[in-house]
Amino acid sequence: MGSSAFILIEREKYTPEKLLGDAIVAAFHADAGLYFDNDKKYKNEQFFSTTLNISYNPLGVENNQQFIFYIDGIDNYEINYEHDEDISGLDSSLSLYQVGCIEDVYGAEELIFRFIYEYLKLNPTDYFWIPGYDWVYSWEDMQKFSSLPYDPNWCYKNPKAI
Repeated sequence: MGSSAFILIEREKYTPEKLLGDAIVAAFHADAGLYFDNDKKYKNEQFFSTTLNISYNPLGVENNQQFIFYIDGIDNYEINYEHDEDISGLDSSLSLYQVGCIEDVYGAEELIFRFIYEYLKLNPTDYFWIPGYDWVYSWEDMQKFSSLPYDPNWCYKNPKAI
């Protein structure tokens, strides 16, 4: 199992419905398949999460880049982002949620690149973050990466050093 990743969104701007809608549009523009069966999870009668599967090819095809994308409810305690780390490129005064979890980055880097590029194009004040690294990817960073030849290790590199 590889690293998980998150989208960081300002708390006052976050709604699960907007993240779901923007994820659908981002997948569409990334030319990816999207599988959503509206399987909502609840905890204490409050919406907790649902998932999307974003994929290059139909599910079940070998060598298919794909990832699971979690849409979190506001009452999901796991979305609270704490500034426990000094992350390069992130304003520490921001009050953020870590939502839109991508369960496993490894093996889906190109698809994630295209999806995150399109997502941040729609939401240029949000960030993409892989815990364990001391940086985040902004819309400007993704634009810079997209102007270069594709690097399959893009998400393991400090975007400020590129």
